[in-house]
Amino acid sequence: MSTRKIFKRWRSARLSMRGKLILSLSSIAVILLVSSLISVMEYSRMSDYVSELIADDISSINVANKLADMSNTYNLQILEVIGDETSLRVPDFDDGYFKSHCDSLRMSVSFNQVRPLADSVMYSYSAYMLTSLELEDVIQSDFIDSRSWYFERLQPRYERLRSDLEHLSRAIYLDLERNSATFERGFYRSIIPGIVAVGVGLLLVLMLLLFLLAYYVNPLYRMLDGLEAYRSQDKKYNVKFDGDDQLTQLNNGITELANENRQFRSRIKTIGRQ
Repeated sequence: MSTRKIFKRWRSARLSMRGKLILSLSSIAVILLVSSLISVMEYSRMSDYVSELIADDISSINVANKLADMSNTYNLQILEVIGDETSLRVPDFDDGYFKSHCDSLRMSVSFNQVRPLADSVMYSYSAYMLTSLELEDVIQSDFIDSRSWYFERLQPRYERLRSDLEHLSRAIYLDLERNSATFERGFYRSIIPGIVAVGVGLLLVLMLLLFLLAYYVNPLYRMLDGLEAYRSQDKKYNVKFDGDDQLTQLNNGITELANENRQFRSRIKTIGRQ
C-alpha cells in the first residue's frame, strides 16, 4: 500500500469538528453520571446498614426502659405488701419476659460493652428475684421484721439491679450515638465522589473552553481579520494555523479562492492595459 493511500485513510479517520465537540462533552457527561451513580449507591448501602443499627439501638433502649419499669413496679408492689400487714398477696412478675428480653439485648446490639453489662443485669436480677421469693416466708414469720428485711436485704439488691439497668441503657445510648456519627460520616463519604466528579467536570469544562478558544474561536477571528484586510486593503490572504479538521479545510478553501481572485483581478488589469 502506498504512502499516499495510508495518508488518505488516516485523514478520513480523523475526528471532525463535530466529533471532537461531541466527544469532549460526552466525556464530561459520562464522568458526572458515573460519579453520581457511585455516590447514590454508596449512600444507599451505608444508609441501609446504619439505619438498621440505629433502629436496633432504639428498640433496645425501649426494652431496657421497659425492664427497668417492670422492676420498679414489682419492687413498689413488694413495699406495698410490706406496708400492709394484713395483706398476704405476693406480687406477680413476668420472669420469662424479663429474661428473654434481657437475653435479646445481648444479641441485638453490636457494641461489645453491652454484652457484659447485660450479663451483669441478669446476675443482679437473679440475686434480686431469689431474695424477693423470701417475701412469703417473711410475711408469715413472727420472728423476722419485714421492714428490716426489705430495706436491709431486698432493697440493696434492687439498687444493684437498677444501677446495672442504667449502665446498660447508657451503653446502648453510646452505641446509638456512635452509629449516628457513623451515619453522618458515611453521608459525607458518599458525596465525596460527587464532589470529585464536579471538580473534574469543571476542570474539563475549563480545558474544553481553552481548547475551543485556541483551536476554533481564535482561528475564526484571524480568518475574519484576514478577509477584512483582503477586502478593504487588498492585502494577500495569508492566514495559517495548525489543525486537521473542517476549519482548516475552510481556511485552505478561502486561501485558494482569495489567490484565484487576485490572479483573476491581475489578469483583468493586464488585459485592460493592453
